Amino acid sequence: MTSLLLKNGQIVTCTKSFHGDILIASGKIQAVGPNLEKLSSATRVIDASGLQIFPGGIDPHVHMQLPVTGTVSSDDFESGTAAALFGGTTTIIDFVTPERGQSLLKALDKRMEEARESLCDYGLHMSLTSWNESIREEMRTCVLEKGIPSFKVYLAYKETIGLDDRDLIQAMDAATKLGALIVSHCEHGDAVSYLRRKLLSEGKTAPRYHAASRPPEVEREAIVRAATLAHVTGAPLYVVHVSTPEGAAEIAAARKNGQIIYGETCPHYLLLNERVYDRPAREAAVYIMSPPLRPAGYPEQLWQALGSDFLQTVATDHCPFNLKGQKDRDLTEFTRIPNGVAGVEDRLELLYTYGVRTGKISLRQFVALTSTNPAKIFGLFPRKGTLSVGSDADIVLWNPDAEDVISAETHHQRCDTTIYEEFKIRGKPEMVIANGRVVVEGGQLMAQRGDGHFLPRTVPNLGQF
Repeated sequence: MTSLLLKNGQIVTCTKSFHGDILIASGKIQAVGPNLEKLSSATRVIDASGLQIFPGGIDPHVHMQLPVTGTVSSDDFESGTAAALFGGTTTIIDFVTPERGQSLLKALDKRMEEARESLCDYGLHMSLTSWNESIREEMRTCVLEKGIPSFKVYLAYKETIGLDDRDLIQAMDAATKLGALIVSHCEHGDAVSYLRRKLLSEGKTAPRYHAASRPPEVEREAIVRAATLAHVTGAPLYVVHVSTPEGAAEIAAARKNGQIIYGETCPHYLLLNERVYDRPAREAAVYIMSPPLRPAGYPEQLWQALGSDFLQTVATDHCPFNLKGQKDRDLTEFTRIPNGVAGVEDRLELLYTYGVRTGKISLRQFVALTSTNPAKIFGLFPRKGTLSVGSDADIVLWNPDAEDVISAETHHQRCDTTIYEEFKIRGKPEMVIANGRVVVEGGQLMAQRGDGHFLPRTVPNLGQF
């Protein structure tokens, strides 16, 4: 493997920013500092003057090749991780979602086979879609033998994969005894089911009623309930895709009281609002995701929560579906439209353009939210998420002045639309390095199917921040 020397860049971590060099060999960072020398005449020297150097992005919430309501999300592990690399994300964490009653370990074997095509490094969360005492032992195997110390639970979707409170308490108890993290989708499932039935019975079937069926209150209630049960059982908790400032405030309050709890939001909740659902049905279907987009004014409040450290990560919940043949296959009821949108390629560019450049978050917060914090929370730090000697050489050389416009015509996600169509961006990757290899340069992808490696994760030390 060729050694690399990055010269004269602005090196940015979650704690500091300085100009210097980075020496890379054998897939690892060998030295960081000023005036570094080549290892040998074969070392490739890359002039990073005028560029910012970040640790590679970590997206801890994606759904590649996920079966949903009779179809499958349009990105598989190969196409989805290619898009991730183009956007500066060098590590993803996806999910194993067993069928209700299926063995966790059998579902894991199948998912591992699917994930082998990944172009970048990847980890997996294990979803708990039902409960019995045999699952407790399988959770133990996941943590101690398989390198999976995080377990997803759904407070929604009670009819298919969601847990009721009695089973949720048992899952949290098992996680506590293993030191594992509970990852929670927080919406009050019974309330959502009631509202969906009510709206449909009133003839309110158009996509615009998707948001009405999952109002902000059902998120806040579920966050309070999940946090309460996590406190009672002692389980550390990570709340995915927080879409409301009220939800973020509940997480911040629990953290202030000493609870180990973390919150994640997504770019779409920071940049879009529910007015898009007023478009004609076929256009509105593009924006169907859960939780839904929120009222005007919520995105600005969520930015404030992010800047105040009420939330700890920005992920994408990447779960794309093509409009043609998937989103538009049945527009007669909003409940029949597959939930999910693309975003793994756009996360860093959007957060940089509309967060860093506008002063809503600092450059160091940007690195923390997109890389360092996910690495710490999910047991990947300091192997990932930092620019330190001995860490994996996952690095993004970032051009802060590069300008572009997001479009489905030019993105690399396998999806015929983007919810960010015509969004202008300023700042994007110039070069992406993964495990010491240049994988994106000059708009070209060098990584190949299978280059990514499964990352067995350790039980994290969640007292780190």
